[in-house]
Amino acid sequence: MAQWQQSEVIIRSEGRSIIEVGHHVQAKVEESAIQIGLCHVFLLHTSASLILCENADPTVLTDLEMIMQRLAPDGDPAYQHNYEGDDDMAAHVRSVLTTNDVSLPIGNGRLKLGTWQGLFLFEHRYQPHRRRLVVTITGN
Repeated sequence: MAQWQQSEVIIRSEGRSIIEVGHHVQAKVEESAIQIGLCHVFLLHTSASLILCENADPTVLTDLEMIMQRLAPDGDPAYQHNYEGDDDMAAHVRSVLTTNDVSLPIGNGRLKLGTWQGLFLFEHRYQPHRRRLVVTITGN
């Protein structure tokens, strides 16, 4: 019979950054005792995102931020939505260009990530935030 577990993980950002969160999600998988299944992670925010990305070379993350700055520059005078500062609309654009959820397979009680894959929270705001992830695990 299939089992499931749902819980939350709180991630505190220090402002705009890319934070590895896979170990937090892996801990939830281990708590569930599910050996084979699926782990769904959902971010409850519109100005941050989740990315599955290269985890070995930190310059990849630096380059991602540089590209995001090109695609969604802070303080663009064309933005109408700027209630919370220059990074407000840019943060929303960045989250739309990426994603707020990811589903990962579980095998042998562990997330089945590729050799160079890591799961990251991509914080798009300047100010520190408390971000909530909903982790839903199903399987046997």
